[in-house]
Amino acid sequence: MTQPNLTCTPLALTPHKNCVTAASRMPSPSSRHHPSPRPPLLLSTNAKAAPFLLLATALATNTREPTSSSLQLRMGDAAIAAVREEEEEEHIFRSRFPPVAVPDDVTVPEFVLAGAEAYADKVALVEAAPGGRSYTYGEVCRDVARFARALRSVGVRKGHVVVVALPNLAVYPVVSLGIMSAGAVFSGVNPRAVAAEIRKQVEDSEAKLVVANEVAYDKVKGAGVPVIGIGDVECMPGAISWDELLAAADRTGAPVVALDPVQQSDLCALPYSSGTTGVSKGVMLSHRNLVSNLCSSMFAVGQELLGQVVTLGLMPFFHIYGITGICCSTLRHKGTVVVMDRFDLRTFLGALVTHRVMFAPLVPPVMLAMVKSPVADEFDLSGLALRSVMTAAAPLAPDLLAAFQNKFPGVQVEEAYGLTEHSCITLTHAGGGDPQKGPVQIAKKNSVGFILPNLEVKFIDPDTGRSLPKNTPGEVCVRSQAVMQGYYRQKEETERTIDDKGWLHTGDVGYIDDDGDVFIVDRIKELIKYKGFQVAPAELEAILLSHPSVEDAAVFGLPDEEAGEVPVSCVVRRRGAAESEADMMAYVAARVASYKKLRLLRFVDAIPKSVSGKILRRQLRDEFVKNNAKTATA
Repeated sequence: MTQPNLTCTPLALTPHKNCVTAASRMPSPSSRHHPSPRPPLLLSTNAKAAPFLLLATALATNTREPTSSSLQLRMGDAAIAAVREEEEEEHIFRSRFPPVAVPDDVTVPEFVLAGAEAYADKVALVEAAPGGRSYTYGEVCRDVARFARALRSVGVRKGHVVVVALPNLAVYPVVSLGIMSAGAVFSGVNPRAVAAEIRKQVEDSEAKLVVANEVAYDKVKGAGVPVIGIGDVECMPGAISWDELLAAADRTGAPVVALDPVQQSDLCALPYSSGTTGVSKGVMLSHRNLVSNLCSSMFAVGQELLGQVVTLGLMPFFHIYGITGICCSTLRHKGTVVVMDRFDLRTFLGALVTHRVMFAPLVPPVMLAMVKSPVADEFDLSGLALRSVMTAAAPLAPDLLAAFQNKFPGVQVEEAYGLTEHSCITLTHAGGGDPQKGPVQIAKKNSVGFILPNLEVKFIDPDTGRSLPKNTPGEVCVRSQAVMQGYYRQKEETERTIDDKGWLHTGDVGYIDDDGDVFIVDRIKELIKYKGFQVAPAELEAILLSHPSVEDAAVFGLPDEEAGEVPVSCVVRRRGAAESEADMMAYVAARVASYKKLRLLRFVDAIPKSVSGKILRRQLRDEFVKNNAKTATA
C-alpha cells in the first residue's frame, strides 16, 4: 500500500505517455463569461444559492441574442432564443410550461449541495445490501471538501481528468462531486468492462488519476496513471489509500497553492458515449450544462418534497442518467438515494420494501421481471411506498406497460427521453402539479413525454434537413444550454452532431402530436430499409413481446441483394412454450404490412444488452451472421 504524498506540486502524478503537460488543459468552450471571477471555493453549502424552481416569465433577460459566429464557438450553449427569420421558416416547438431560471454563479457541487447544512443528520446515500455504507448530508459535504482538497494537494488542477472505475457505491457521488469541486473533470467508466476498454478511456481522456476498488483494480493498475483505491487496499498493492489520502488532507488544512477559481463554463464531466452505434467518444459537459439540465428536469419538484423523496439508485452511476438524473437530482432536493450495485430481483424487491422507495428509474427488463418472475410472489408488495417508475434507456412495449400497471395499479409509469450529449433528460412525462390535486398534465401512454422548460425541439427530414410540422416523423433535434460542448478531440464528429445554429442532431426518429406529446419511433441508424420502405425494429419488437410465449426479443436488419435489407429477429422463448419459429413469424405477419414481415427468426437464450438496457444490435447481428449460414431472403 502506497502512502499518500500530499505535496503542493503536480510531481506526485506521473502522466502516461499520452498525457498533456500540466500547463495544458482540456478545451472548455464557454457558455458564459462572467464579468468578474468568482471567489476560490472548493465547496459551498450557501443556503442563499438560487433555488432551481423559479418559474421565470422572461428567460430572455438571462440570454443574449447570439450571432452565427458565436453559435459556432459556443456550440451546445447556443441561446434558446432563435432569430425571428429562423422561426418563420422552421417548425420549432417549445415547452408548454414557463421557462425556469438557471443560476449563473454556481458549480454543480454548489448547486446540488446548497442548503445541505439544514439536513446534516439526514441520510443522503445508503447501500441496499445489509450492513452497507451510508452517508448523511453532513458527511457528504465534509468528504466532498476533503477529497477536493486532497486532489489539489497531489497536483490535480482545473481541467485535469479523473477516471472513476467504481461500481454503484454510496461513496460514488462523493467522489464525483469532489472531483468537480476541485475544478477537475469526472469521467466514469464501467468497472466491469475489460481492461483494454478501460485503458482506452484513460488514454483517450488523458486522465491524470484513476479511482477504483477491488472490482476494477487489476484492470486499471497498468493504465499508466496513479490509482486511488477505495475499500480493502491490501488487495490493491501500489494503490493510494482513499482513507489515508483524506486523513492526510485533513492534516494539511486549507490548500497552500493559489486555486484557479472554478467557473460555470468550465468542464466538469466527460462521460463516454455507449459505443453501441459507433466508436465510443468523450462527451464534454460543463457545470452550466448540468445545472441547466437539472433546473429543467426538476422544474415540477415542489418545496413540499424537500427531504421527502427516496430514490432507487440501480442505474449505473458511470452513466450520465445515474450520476445526474438519480444522484444529483435527489441530493439537490435532499432526498435519499438507495444504492444498488447489480440487479438481483430478491435484493431489488427487498430494497423497495425495506427502504420505502418512492421513485425508481428502471429499464424495461427489470419491469419485465417484476411482472413475470415468480420471485415477486415471495414478497408482500401491497404496502409499497413506490409512487412512480421511470424508464428511459429503451422503448417500453405496450403490453409490458399494461401488465405492469395491472400488477402495480398505484404506480405511475413514466417514459422519458434523454441522451448523454444533452446532459441527461430531455423529455419527461408529468409536471406542473399541485401537491393536493396531483400533476396537472401527464403525457400520453407510450409517448416519451413533453418538452421540458428552456428547451427547443424540432423534427427534420434526414435527407433534406427541412423541419417538419406536427404529426410528421423526422430526426429529433434539440437546442438548449444543456447541449454538450462537443466530443473531446473529435472536431469533425462534433460538427456532424451540432450544426452552426446550435441544434443537436440526436439520430433518433420521432414526432410531436397536437397536444405537445413526443413519440420516439426508432434510431435513424437502426431503421431497416426494405425495398425503399422504412421498418422500425421497435415496432416489431413490441408485437413480439405481446405474444404470451415471448420472454424477450430483438429485431435488426440483414443485408439482402434484392431488398437491400430484410427484418430478422432473435427471440427468447418462455420456458415450456411450444410455438415454433415459423409460428412466431406468422404472428407478426398477421399484424403488419407485408414489407414489415420478419424474413427470418431464431430462438436464443438471451438478448445482449448494455448496462443501461439498450439492445446491442450490432453485436447481435454479428453473432447471428456467424451462427446462421442460411441467408435471409424476401
